[in-house]
Amino acid sequence: MADLSAFPITQKWTPQNTDVLQLFSFPTPNGVKASIALEEMGIPYEAHLVTLSDADVKSPEFLSLNPNNKIPAIIDPNGPDGPLGLFESGAILIYLAEKSGKLMGKTAAEKAKTIQWVMFQMGGLGPMLGQMGFFVKFAGSEWEDKRPQQRYVAEGKRLLAVLEQELEGKDWITGEYSIADIAIAPWLNALEFYGAKEMVGWDDHPNLVAYVARFKARPAVAKAMNIPPRP
Repeated sequence: MADLSAFPITQKWTPQNTDVLQLFSFPTPNGVKASIALEEMGIPYEAHLVTLSDADVKSPEFLSLNPNNKIPAIIDPNGPDGPLGLFESGAILIYLAEKSGKLMGKTAAEKAKTIQWVMFQMGGLGPMLGQMGFFVKFAGSEWEDKRPQQRYVAEGKRLLAVLEQELEGKDWITGEYSIADIAIAPWLNALEFYGAKEMVGWDDHPNLVAYVARFKARPAVAKAMNIPPRP
């Protein structure tokens, strides 16, 4: 059994099998990126539910692994130079793809294109749709000033148009299924949770409608969308 005692997080979320990758997460659009990738790549892992409450994500144990207090985070006992702790969902996707040799393309050019679209999600799609969710579904929806909501809805529409065009004639964002799809599709799926589909004209994007349906039909995705299970 691997020795993970150097990671204080294991004092609060205790591994049952320290020889497999440890996932600390919650099934949000960012959280499921890691679980989907692990399922798709066939990497053995153990999932620990980290709720979004301050008692969990701001606990000293969790902050010892991710000082930015966000899920997901992982510990790989079989890292390249020994046990490795890692946070940021995009970094985790790239690390797992390189570790497994799967879902990031075969050539240097394919890998670069895949990472390009992961960065598109990390830098644009996720932050913009997340802010839109705040102003449509959560506390921001109660603000009388609707300019912030309008700003993020407009940006959401713009980003959807980029993806709609890119998916013309393709099943997946780079042609072959990859970590780029694992990054992007869960955030598109979040539009339903936010109650924002009509607001961004979702049905006017047939390529995206088919894309998300295709993504959700994958067995690994269907399984991983609730890992770790919500309480």
